[in-house]
Amino acid sequence: MNFFFKLTGGILLLSHSGYGFGLTDVSQPQVPSSRTLLRELGPDNKRRTQFHSLHESVGFGEKAVKSNADENINSFKGALAKAGVVSFIASMCIALPVTLYPILALYRLNIISKITKERCSLRVGQFCSRWLMRIFPFANIRVVRSKEQEEPVPTIWVCNHTSMLDVFLLLAVDKRLRGTNKRQIKIIYWKDLEKNPVTRLLFTMCGFISVEMEDNGNGNKNSYKTSSFRALLKDTKQAFDDGFDIGILPEGQLNISPENGLQPVFPGAYTLAKMSRRPIRMLGIHGLNKLWHADEKVGMNVTGRKVSIRAYPPGRKFENADQFVAAFRTVIGHYGANGEDLPDWKEWLDGTAWEK
Repeated sequence: MNFFFKLTGGILLLSHSGYGFGLTDVSQPQVPSSRTLLRELGPDNKRRTQFHSLHESVGFGEKAVKSNADENINSFKGALAKAGVVSFIASMCIALPVTLYPILALYRLNIISKITKERCSLRVGQFCSRWLMRIFPFANIRVVRSKEQEEPVPTIWVCNHTSMLDVFLLLAVDKRLRGTNKRQIKIIYWKDLEKNPVTRLLFTMCGFISVEMEDNGNGNKNSYKTSSFRALLKDTKQAFDDGFDIGILPEGQLNISPENGLQPVFPGAYTLAKMSRRPIRMLGIHGLNKLWHADEKVGMNVTGRKVSIRAYPPGRKFENADQFVAAFRTVIGHYGANGEDLPDWKEWLDGTAWEK
């Protein structure tokens, strides 16, 4: 059993990957009209409900988002949620190789191009994550996104990192989080994650971008190998040219205490944004650490099922790295710790916080 958790945990230990993204407060329930109810009635006069509503709600968030955090659940509910997490992980270990190897075969036979391989692989990863989370609904997920852009521009998405489940959650809700009219995304990740065969298959098939750093453990200072930066910049530029967005986790590793805010934030996202002249979008995750904690002493001791993902709208261009770090630490740190917006979050994104 310990070997199983080490094997599957390697898939989820994403120390350097991320994503980054209303009009009505989602905490206010929407009452359907009689016309809507009639459209949803089937021939048996029973209301049809989409499957995703069993564990996921979606809303827009221009107004301040309030917390949906839950109290610690009892041991029985915790055991059920843990069983769902374990089942999801085991299923992903099977589903990813089964679905990705046929795409790899087509690529090696020169039937499809490299870009087609990467786009198809990312869709497959999202599909597997989305449907397996519906089959094993271990979390009650709330997704809050900004109004969808008609013409999405190349963007750098930044996100906090709270759990070993982050990347699969983000894959699962990407369509609802960033909208249907979006550019696909390439993630910057830690090179050593390729030591796990399933992780290596997923990341390389999707064309994700690796960066090298020392294995200093969660909660300790990162030590990057600067020799890998040139290749990182080259691959990032090529990704934009190929029609992809870039995703980064500025903390660079899992946060063992998200309730206390963020770990040291690295300004690499700002550097990439400045060099590529691309905007930065922010995303906050709250509650996922209660299902699988970054601290190995806590691990999969489930204490809650409510998870919230907040996608923030575009803001003003940051003038320097310090502004980006301060805004990310303040806005996303607060959301990650509390599951609700900072009262003056708009000021940090539109730049008025520095004009006071």
